[in-house]
Amino acid sequence: MRAVFTLKRMLLGCLFIGLLVLGLWAQDYRLFERAWFNAQQWRHAAQWQDQSIWLTDYQVELEAQPIVGLEDDVSALTYDPDRRSLFTVTNQKSELVELSLDGRVLRRVRLIDFGDPEAIEYISRNLYVISDERRQRLFKVRLDEGVTELRADDAAQLSLGIGLNGNKGFEGLAYDSAGERLFVARERDPVQIYEIHGFPHRDPQQPFAVHVVDDAKRDAGLFVRDLSSLQYDERTGHLLALSDESRLVLELDANGRPISSLSLLGGMRGLQKTVPQAEGIAMDDAGGLYLISEPNLFYVFRKKAGA
Repeated sequence: MRAVFTLKRMLLGCLFIGLLVLGLWAQDYRLFERAWFNAQQWRHAAQWQDQSIWLTDYQVELEAQPIVGLEDDVSALTYDPDRRSLFTVTNQKSELVELSLDGRVLRRVRLIDFGDPEAIEYISRNLYVISDERRQRLFKVRLDEGVTELRADDAAQLSLGIGLNGNKGFEGLAYDSAGERLFVARERDPVQIYEIHGFPHRDPQQPFAVHVVDDAKRDAGLFVRDLSSLQYDERTGHLLALSDESRLVLELDANGRPISSLSLLGGMRGLQKTVPQAEGIAMDDAGGLYLISEPNLFYVFRKKAGA
């Protein structure tokens, strides 16, 4: 009888430990907050559907297509409306790479002394910003036709050094041309989105002044484990935030509140397999979403017909 009682206690103890571990795991992955958000997302669909990007309506159109001729790890993605093409950077063998909208390599530009280039963002015709993740530097570069290499020493630079944390620094960029705001994503520990005003400096007639805005309380409400990339939508004023570890794209309203999401898990949104390591996201003029995954996979998502 005593043996049976001891066995029951052991089983209850194991069950308690298992539930505790499961609860801690769910908390670490913000699953409780994510479940609550999913419930609220459908509840407020009618309110947001016509005045947002509304990621819920997106389905995969092109899945996991290898970028032929590109074997290095790609990182970040931006859409150039003038060239109607995409740009990414590689950080092992540092290059800026231009891609067609169907994922073909169009151009490769060598990056010299840019450190650990992790993100690139289109600002205006031929003007881009590139980030150095480890040292938290931002470079303003010009990319004219025929250029085959860019040197960091030739670029205007901004060093911020906000909570330097090795390989967990500036991971994503997005630009609001109307508000002249550069959004910069800190990857994790903690996840944060900064707004930088005054860089890149575009008017030489005006004094150079940089102002950085952050909101730790707002960013704590982002139920993702990391941030890999950002995309600003001029039409709605909303921001897309890509999380590799959470396998998720979030749409944030003008106040930074999540309002819709796109799951990158296999079986969701037409995906056959989970996106393995999502690193960059971009949106074209028609609302098409482009996504890249390390080392060299290319995806396209579009709204369902009639949505």
